[in-house]
Amino acid sequence: MSADARFSRFLDRFPDYAATGHLDELRRRDYARLDHAGQIYLDYTGAALYGESQVRQHLALLEQGVFGNPHSANPASLSMTGHVESTRRAVLDFFGAGDDYLLVFTPNATGALKLVGESFPFSPASRFLATSDNHNSVNGIREFARRAGAGITYCPLTESELRLDPLWLSAELDRRPAAAESLFALPAQSNYSGVKHDLTWVTTARRRGWRVLLDAAAFVPTNRLDLQRVAPDFLSISFYKMFGYPAGVGALLVRKETLSLLDRPWFAGGTVNFTTVKRLSHVLSAGEAAFEDGTVNYLSIPAVRIGLEHLAAIGMETIGTRVRCLSGWLLEDLHQLKHANGKPFVKLHGPATTEARGGTITFNLYDPFGARIDYRRIEELAGLTGISLRTGCFCNPGANEAAEGLTDEDIALGQTLGNDWNLPNFVRLLEANRLGRGSGAIRASIGLASNFTDVARLVDFLRPLLDQPRAAIGQVSVSDDTCRVIRDSA
Repeated sequence: MSADARFSRFLDRFPDYAATGHLDELRRRDYARLDHAGQIYLDYTGAALYGESQVRQHLALLEQGVFGNPHSANPASLSMTGHVESTRRAVLDFFGAGDDYLLVFTPNATGALKLVGESFPFSPASRFLATSDNHNSVNGIREFARRAGAGITYCPLTESELRLDPLWLSAELDRRPAAAESLFALPAQSNYSGVKHDLTWVTTARRRGWRVLLDAAAFVPTNRLDLQRVAPDFLSISFYKMFGYPAGVGALLVRKETLSLLDRPWFAGGTVNFTTVKRLSHVLSAGEAAFEDGTVNYLSIPAVRIGLEHLAAIGMETIGTRVRCLSGWLLEDLHQLKHANGKPFVKLHGPATTEARGGTITFNLYDPFGARIDYRRIEELAGLTGISLRTGCFCNPGANEAAEGLTDEDIALGQTLGNDWNLPNFVRLLEANRLGRGSGAIRASIGLASNFTDVARLVDFLRPLLDQPRAAIGQVSVSDDTCRVIRDSA
């Protein structure tokens, strides 16, 4: 079938895609490096790509201004303070925060989540309730809860689509301790499966007395989030995941009525109104200033406002429509890939349709005899053709465990590796014990600069692997030592 005929069939199946046509012009103008380099980028959940116009605008600002550390009243400092504060307001407005929230600039979403974990008033009477598909940066909060003696509970996922069990979750939310503050944490969208969770859980949990942390890092790059409709106590975001540039800046949005609950375990430069060495005393600054440790990334922060304007000019609904159409087509094509003997080639981890799911598509491949193909080998072969995928567990062990059907016994077996327990070694251990299970997967994710050619190229890359035994496809060529230093990242 010709490329034109293939695209025509796609449009017949997903006619809404035609309304996103101006994104093709944007790609030619602002993301031309993709096609010039022959690159197929399908790692938008790992990081969005920046538009060239964003960088030019930011560079022009830096070239024309004299900017200093904002913690002062000199002209260079005041000029920079104006940019930081206008960007702070722009972020709040972008998410419809009104006057209900404060915004704390952080190095990334992880930094935002750590602020919540270290400052939340966990106690032996508290509970930390989290969905199993939270990112490790949310999972790490359990260590603060554990240290305070709080109870820790994870909400399981359904085996078929990796969604939450509503009856189970509702019952757990009913078990909030009356005598202590407790925290419920969930992602708006799973960075592993692409599942979009029902955000009415935020309202439900708050009505039942929980404080709610919503990790929106994987959701907001392609979806509009209005804090007047969905109102968590805490919201974490990372800007490079939204629009690619700048890296090194994230944010924590905190409801003003919740801020007084937080008790910072330390202070730093920029977070205090006064401190003394002689009397071992300090006075924290008011509002968000008490949480912005040291000097914020002030030269990069104005680029956040530029990035928000970039998204606003495109339209979040337009981005969402394009991602939905491309994801739908890719899901359908992956499902149709089968070996000549009828055995499935692709095992999808997550929903098979676009219903309540985003553009993050995670899967594993199997040969005609049912042997699992090394996902690292697929990433390696894809890279040789200019396709950027991501493999591993994506800092989401709970979703991976549910997707692979890993048992408590499997995890206990992994623990016997001690300090050598990493993903490649764990996979080898599972295979050596012939457990029929693995760990890790392949992830393709779609974003604002994606087009039909990108997803078609991925399917075209995979198709020649049909009917080949695992041995013919080969093993990853990187050494074990190299694998040890590759982090299982987002």
